[in-house]
Amino acid sequence: MMNFIEEVKTKVRLQEGVQVIEQLLVASYMRPGISTKELARHTYLPVPVTAAIKKELIKTGALIQERGVRCTSAGKAYVEHELGYGGIDLDLYQKLMAEETDWRPELSDVLARLTEILEQRPQVDVQIDQSQCTVETSLRRAVLCLREHSLIGKNILCVGDDDLVSISLGLLLKRLFPNAKDQRAAITVMDIDERFLRYIQVAAAKEGLAVTCRHIDLRRPLPEGWSGQYDCFFTDPPYTLQGLTLFLSRGISALKHEKGCPIFLSFAHKSPDFTWSMQREFVRMGLSVKQALLHFNQYIGAQMIGNSGQMIVLTTTEFTEPHITDSFEEELYTGEVRRTVRTYRCIQCQGELQVGVQGDYSTIEDLKKQGCPVCANLTFTRLAKKTI
Repeated sequence: MMNFIEEVKTKVRLQEGVQVIEQLLVASYMRPGISTKELARHTYLPVPVTAAIKKELIKTGALIQERGVRCTSAGKAYVEHELGYGGIDLDLYQKLMAEETDWRPELSDVLARLTEILEQRPQVDVQIDQSQCTVETSLRRAVLCLREHSLIGKNILCVGDDDLVSISLGLLLKRLFPNAKDQRAAITVMDIDERFLRYIQVAAAKEGLAVTCRHIDLRRPLPEGWSGQYDCFFTDPPYTLQGLTLFLSRGISALKHEKGCPIFLSFAHKSPDFTWSMQREFVRMGLSVKQALLHFNQYIGAQMIGNSGQMIVLTTTEFTEPHITDSFEEELYTGEVRRTVRTYRCIQCQGELQVGVQGDYSTIEDLKKQGCPVCANLTFTRLAKKTI
């Protein structure tokens, strides 16, 4: 079967990347008879550029001009079999792609199942900056991936996944494709926490989801064979500049070497100075900011970041390169970068205990789990915090 996208790519020089050719072709498949102006609006392209792409797709035999533009039989076959849209629930797809509408009523059954799965996930390890996002947040990320044309038929990577975005992506695909064997997307998770990897793998197998898990320490370069494999990636890195740079670098190393590949970065809302440093890292790695969605992510028990965070959608450019390619030997997590010791007082026996890197307990969660060593009480009051 002719690769229509590659054929057009050689004829039209696009600064936006080949993804817009795919989006134009899919839009013509989903909405037969669509006008050139609507195609331009859909792809965020100037009308002349849209018309040029359309013209080349007509020449290849993928489209036909007939009361608007529509796919030929060859074009339909290409979208269904090569791009992975065969067997999709068209009505559900159209509703979820309408960004002005609320997607939750359409996915209430997915939310219910996801709630059952996430309720049993392992406890977060705050020493490696894990935090627990809400069920709705996890699925909202998957819907965003769909709306960014980065889900169907794509090879998706999760660089760390204590939020189980991989399961949300898989369940959304399962809902979009009632006949699961028709969908071609694949999801990979890389994480250092084997508890989450085991849990994700078991949950994915039980639900029949195409999710693969790999135990990887991102401080080390990615294994051979990972470079240039993925269409997009998700990451919710440690909330340090070092963590941001490292996780983005490893994800970029795994991405296909193309312009326009999306990166879904979840990160805390930060001060103007930190945000400037963060944006400097984006520029240094050749990334473009497409949008920043404030308070997109909601978390449970993450008071340090106000229980919410932003979603920054980045895209690759011709200048994109990972900043870190070798082993990473510096401090990475918040507890390493800002070493603190907190003093807590037991409200029952009034005993004082040190919590932190050099304290009696690593975290307050550890202290509450074990209880006061004197009276076994589980409730404490924080007195002071000291930076080492």
